Amino acid sequence: MLALVKRGESYINMKKILIANRGEIAMRVMRTAREMGINTVAVFSEADRNMPFVRYADEAVCIGPAPSSQSYLRADKLIAVAKETGADAIHPGYGFLSENASFSKAVTDAGLIFIGPSAHSIEVMGSKIGAKQAAKKFNVPMVPGTEEPVKDVAEARKIAQQIGYPILVKASAGGGGKGMRVVNSDDEFEEQIRAAKSEALNSFSNDDVFIEKYVGSPKHIEIQLMGDQHGNYVYLFERECSVQRRHQKLVEEAPSSCLTPDIRKAMGECAIAAARSCNYYGAGTVEFLVDENLNFYFLEMNTRLQVEHCVTEMITGIDLVKEQINVARGQKLSFSQDDLKIHGHAIELRVCAEDPLNNFLPDTGRLEMYQPPKGPGVRVDDGYEEGMDIPIFYDPMIAKLIAHGSTREEAIDRLRRAIDEYYVKGIKTTLQFGKWAVNVEAFRTGNYDTKFIEKYFRPEFLSESNDDADEVAALLSSIVWEKNGTAKTSVSTAGNGNRSFSKWKLNR
Repeated sequence: MLALVKRGESYINMKKILIANRGEIAMRVMRTAREMGINTVAVFSEADRNMPFVRYADEAVCIGPAPSSQSYLRADKLIAVAKETGADAIHPGYGFLSENASFSKAVTDAGLIFIGPSAHSIEVMGSKIGAKQAAKKFNVPMVPGTEEPVKDVAEARKIAQQIGYPILVKASAGGGGKGMRVVNSDDEFEEQIRAAKSEALNSFSNDDVFIEKYVGSPKHIEIQLMGDQHGNYVYLFERECSVQRRHQKLVEEAPSSCLTPDIRKAMGECAIAAARSCNYYGAGTVEFLVDENLNFYFLEMNTRLQVEHCVTEMITGIDLVKEQINVARGQKLSFSQDDLKIHGHAIELRVCAEDPLNNFLPDTGRLEMYQPPKGPGVRVDDGYEEGMDIPIFYDPMIAKLIAHGSTREEAIDRLRRAIDEYYVKGIKTTLQFGKWAVNVEAFRTGNYDTKFIEKYFRPEFLSESNDDADEVAALLSSIVWEKNGTAKTSVSTAGNGNRSFSKWKLNR
């Protein structure tokens, strides 16, 4: 099977894709590519030599030491390997260089296809200020604030006073909460501006910041969209992403439990308007803040596939990676807005190597036991296997657990059941937190916002259940059958008050 790319009136074969990423997203892209008859090239650091994605690829090339700055962020090495292996295209996944305009341009300049938007689109939307300016021309609702980087602190203070405190100082090139400060009064304005600019410079080599009205307890809702190179656009509904720590998502669901059909349509159309403002094509996400009255405001645009794209796939039946590849080929979208329907409900938990009992700090170690759940409506996108070490060099997410049901209640119940069946030993994870979170009344009713963890979570909610399970583990580990062998046990304390035993193994 040959994959064709249209360039003007000529076609070339897309027979091989290099995936410029690692872990579960590399596996995710490779699986779709294999279904499409396209060969894949994995690139890996020395720390990832034994990872599943390396074995799964048709070819694999080591590109450097463990630190990402010496491997996955080396655009020159990635492009060189693509050319050496005869790859026609590069898929960047998410993170690393996926939203780097220079990388997108370098790929195309090298005669390769970048499976993502143009460098122009990435550059426009990569700047929060540029994105706001572009989207505003298409009447996308904005949070009140500055439209240019803060140059004069005194002038910016006047604007802050006009907007009214509290305000938010944000790095223009930022992400993940870096370069972001809440300013509650005029007295602390200058100090927080300096702190935000310093952090922005250290994190992004760009100290541009802007200010906007601080929406205290908003919902974080994003719209998934697709566009092709022929001017066609669709929105694939929304994802609720309000359960966050350190401005990074932990639980996502689709659709949101609070939107009406009219608001969903209005947000979808605004997302498409934002995409049109920069001639966007490929998969992208427009993020909005939504207040208690369901007024929504443009936040930013992510010019790549999102971690949480899986819940959208579950409720639409659309393979977003396949659509990305087809758009990069030059094909038109294979469906229209009228073809899209919401089927049921999906919830995703990011299974991260983090300790919820210790402020969600990353945890490292060996996966002494790793057994993901199965069964109806359960999907696990993971990148590790039992016996592997979790390295300190990369994002702590080890898997994504997705549950789908015909209703939101069924999806929640399936996620809880799947967490009970998810057995991990050797590292701390967010599994315990996930089961606790979906049991909280505010989550069950959909009446929650980005302050969910701050409002409701206390580490002792999880440690209490751990104490009970430890007692059971100690009891079971003392049982020895002299006659038939030894009974070995392992206990997972995945949920609040949950005690689930992974297996009995009789050594006969």
